[in-house]
Amino acid sequence: MYLWIKAVHILFMVCWFAGLFYLPRLFVYHAEAADQQGRTRFQTMERRLYWGIMLPSMVLTVASGLWLLWLMPVWLQQGWMHAKLTLVVLLIIYHHVCGRYVRQFAAENNRHSSRFYRLFNEVPVLFLCAIVALVVVKPF
Repeated sequence: MYLWIKAVHILFMVCWFAGLFYLPRLFVYHAEAADQQGRTRFQTMERRLYWGIMLPSMVLTVASGLWLLWLMPVWLQQGWMHAKLTLVVLLIIYHHVCGRYVRQFAAENNRHSSRFYRLFNEVPVLFLCAIVALVVVKPF
């Protein structure tokens, strides 16, 4: 059973990160959109990505991760898991910040430049690298 849950965890994590990589890129293009038709199209894409793919993927990633912790409680005594869980909490916060930006764009109340979103787009790469390194190397 453990390996199936681990596979589910990894699959939904990949889906979640795909959304975390793509949504801020949509923000870049949306911030640069000059016409109403383009802005409306980006609003639709952002809403569907966030609510239809990212949110369910996040929930299922967290749920399967908690299930794995329930099966392997010894991990909670290891430093690498503490670091990973800290990063996951920060990633969930990042996810919700993305949701705030989706709502701001939907209300046509964007407060940031495309350059800001280009930098914002790099944040999940850092999380992914750190989380994968912790899980594979288990340095603590």
